[in-house]
Amino acid sequence: QVQLVESGGGLVQAGGSLRLSCAASGRTFSSYAMGWFRQAPGKEREFVATINWSGGGTHYADSVKGRFTISRGDAKNTVYLQMNSLKPEDTAVYYCARRKNPVVVTTTPGGFDSWGQGTQVTVSS
Repeated sequence: QVQLVESGGGLVQAGGSLRLSCAASGRTFSSYAMGWFRQAPGKEREFVATINWSGGGTHYADSVKGRFTISRGDAKNTVYLQMNSLKPEDTAVYYCARRKNPVVVTTTPGGFDSWGQGTQVTVSS
């Protein structure tokens, strides 16, 4: 089991940028793929981005493609989500999670475990 803690959320104006961090404690997730999800009030948790264990393969939701970038730190125990050109519809609680399969891309919550507690991102118009 691994503990994940998200940080970097906050309030930003539309068109601005924000970088989220996900730090692991306990067991390392260096050999695991990681992902980001988000959930707005009254809506289901939706996929945002994921990265393979090697760091060489990434996949993004169409809604964030070209604006968001997922990456892994050199220490392999931290994953980032760089968010640019933010829109009001990006407002949500953002969660990081460990993907069960380190190679096969999965975009559903059932394919992930070891969820963090989330960090709030609010984009004002």
